[in-house]
Amino acid sequence: MKNRKMNKIISVIAVAAMAMSMVAGCGSSSSSTASTDTKAETEAAADETTEEATEAADTEAAADETASSDEAATPRNETVYFAGQQWGAVNNYNPMSSNSNCWAMSQAGNCREMMYESLFMYNCLDGSVSGLLGDSYSWNDDKTVMTVTLKQDAHFSDGSAFNSADVVATWNAHKEYNSPTGASYTLYIDSIEAVDDYTVNINALLDDQGRAVNPLQIETYITAIFQMSDEYLQVVADRNNGDADAIKEDRMEDAVHSGPYSPYYASEQKLIFVRDDNYWGQSDSMWGSLPVPKYLAHVIYKDNAAGQTALQAGEVDACQQFITDVQKLWLEDGLSISTWLDEAPYGLCLSMPTIWFNCERNGLDQTAVRKAIAMATDFSQIAASAMSGQTYTFDEMPRCVANPTDAERKYIDFDQLTDLQFSGNDVDGAIALLDEAGIVDTDGDGIREYNGENLKYQAECPSGWSDWNATLEIIAAAGQKIGIDITTYFPEAASFYDDLTTCNFDIGMWTPTGAEISGLWARSAAYFSEDYAALEVNWSGNFGHYMNDEADALVKSIPYMTSDEELKEAYTTLSKIYLEEVPSFSAMYRPQAFFAANESVWTNYPAQSNSETCNIPPLVLTDGAGIEALYHLQLVEE
Repeated sequence: MKNRKMNKIISVIAVAAMAMSMVAGCGSSSSSTASTDTKAETEAAADETTEEATEAADTEAAADETASSDEAATPRNETVYFAGQQWGAVNNYNPMSSNSNCWAMSQAGNCREMMYESLFMYNCLDGSVSGLLGDSYSWNDDKTVMTVTLKQDAHFSDGSAFNSADVVATWNAHKEYNSPTGASYTLYIDSIEAVDDYTVNINALLDDQGRAVNPLQIETYITAIFQMSDEYLQVVADRNNGDADAIKEDRMEDAVHSGPYSPYYASEQKLIFVRDDNYWGQSDSMWGSLPVPKYLAHVIYKDNAAGQTALQAGEVDACQQFITDVQKLWLEDGLSISTWLDEAPYGLCLSMPTIWFNCERNGLDQTAVRKAIAMATDFSQIAASAMSGQTYTFDEMPRCVANPTDAERKYIDFDQLTDLQFSGNDVDGAIALLDEAGIVDTDGDGIREYNGENLKYQAECPSGWSDWNATLEIIAAAGQKIGIDITTYFPEAASFYDDLTTCNFDIGMWTPTGAEISGLWARSAAYFSEDYAALEVNWSGNFGHYMNDEADALVKSIPYMTSDEELKEAYTTLSKIYLEEVPSFSAMYRPQAFFAANESVWTNYPAQSNSETCNIPPLVLTDGAGIEALYHLQLVEE
């Protein structure tokens, strides 16, 4: 970073002083197991309890406390500290669990590869897929069978080989126990079978035409699901008597896994993983070395403010939290804080928080009304106030169905979209559009009508989501300027989820799929799929029940397209429909994972300006291809 590198030596001294004050003010407390009224206890049980026994118990408790404290106090020059990803004591280390809150257990298009591993890793910077436990994959001609070859060097933490039986067992476990993470893929995968010890076939579920239901979702599976040990799965099944619910809630503290880090210490205050120095990935077929830090640790902070304070004090190295005006940490405070980009938006924007219209509501079923609201919204104000500049503007990254990465935007012909774009705060244009459509105020109350009813709507998202709450207030203000009465409504999250997933809302805010191997298709499906609209309870998308047969047909056909030219034509057409019809619109671009690093202890983090790490996505050092960052970290002072 420009001035931050020069500030580093000064920052080390300043951070050390701040860290000392933090230790004084925020030291963890421990509860003693010794009684504070030994006399009363002795009188109550004089013939059972002796002074010697009490002293022995006190000594044992103190020893346990000391051992626990020593275990939690890992060497600072061997430990990378995180914030923003663990918010309570760990429930379990179970990839099949419905309530695992463990920092290491995230399974999605960018798996968290620190403890368990997926077959392949997705790189959201360029859209590439690289092998991890898997070596290569290929499709047959009609994309009904994917053949995956496995890394023969791979093994589990207990030393047992990783092979085809484990891939098959992982799939069968998710399917048999109906796990929340893996069972959804039964909609796309019929079976997984071993061809030999290091080759498996993933057989697609077929539709009534004999085609794979969705080949793209199978490609997502191989980057999104942790692979487990066949032998260990049997151990877990046996100790839970084969009961599916019990198996899914097993803590798996003794888990056999393939990744570079193992659980080391867990309490209500801190979670630590330790490097497995026998990790298979140091072989020449993978990384060729071990990751640099021996320990990965996460203090459990009470809120974002506490995590940010620890980052500023140098107690946190990698922070996954939204930090308002993050640039002030180095420009004004002189701290050695770095981000992916030197300038705004500072982070890698991968997701698109979206405003969804209920297209079954009077007025909102009209394109002119939806588009007018979008045109009048002041997106510059959203960027400045809700996101403190940590987003691209829509002038910098014009609207389409793709997120603002080269991996997705290469499929869009923006020349065809130029005349359809709107960058916001166009109140005059929005008024003209409504007037031309004959949607006017006929009774003089300042509110336009359609079919004799005032255009009056609620815009909602969960309470306490401050940047989203601010965004909807800006949209409501835009409505007032063009004669549409929009009020904000911020219920508790559970109530909002009920409204959104049952189409019981007027205007709602939610984020469709971010960056993953099938992300562009999945987001397009979220905008247009009529199948989603038909669901009684819908978590997938098209929450406002927008119907467009052309768009729906394209969404259904894209998974079978093979050429980039064909895909570009399809996604450009979907973008045209999206901009012309405005069934929803993005309010901002936003990082899928926020990432700010304190470089007072460790340096050489992923940064676009760093030639060594610019191809590593800034996904907090652990997710998908982003885990490569752990192999490049360097200590500031050896």
